[in-house]
Amino acid sequence: MTASQPYVMMAINNAWANETLYAALTGLTKADFTAHRPGFFPSLCATMNHILLVDRYYIGALEGQGRPYQEIAGPEITDPFALAAAQQIEDARLIAFCRRLDAGILDETRTTPRKDGVLEENVAALLLHLFQHQVHHRGQAHVQLQDAGKPPPQLDDFHLEFGRVESARAWLER
Repeated sequence: MTASQPYVMMAINNAWANETLYAALTGLTKADFTAHRPGFFPSLCATMNHILLVDRYYIGALEGQGRPYQEIAGPEITDPFALAAAQQIEDARLIAFCRRLDAGILDETRTTPRKDGVLEENVAALLLHLFQHQVHHRGQAHVQLQDAGKPPPQLDDFHLEFGRVESARAWLER
């Protein structure tokens, strides 16, 4: 196994999980998508926008283009199809970045502008944090989707042969 392989697999898993979750959002009205739901963020819309914006923040930093979060944040995207399209772009950026990784890059640091100043963070740690962040908030979106009356999709049948869903297999063959 190469140094980059676990990160590439997590980036592909992330893209598949986002695509799967967005597919489950189809059929929701704008009112359902933006309605108040339980969770850290007050709606599915806000949760999914947060995932996108944090992805942009960290992927930009990983690519050496770190910008303050406030500069990345724009108007909330309330159309789930437009939001899914924007997320696909970030997912592709993350996969491409991870495919370029080697042990040297994983040991490097990147600039992360914060409210209180600029911090240098290790690339491997940034990636692990980003993957954890995505899983954490998709879990919240899962609950919010169920609260909206839609069955949430299975998002953990990706890495193992046992139980791997066909849509995950297709992502792995890309």
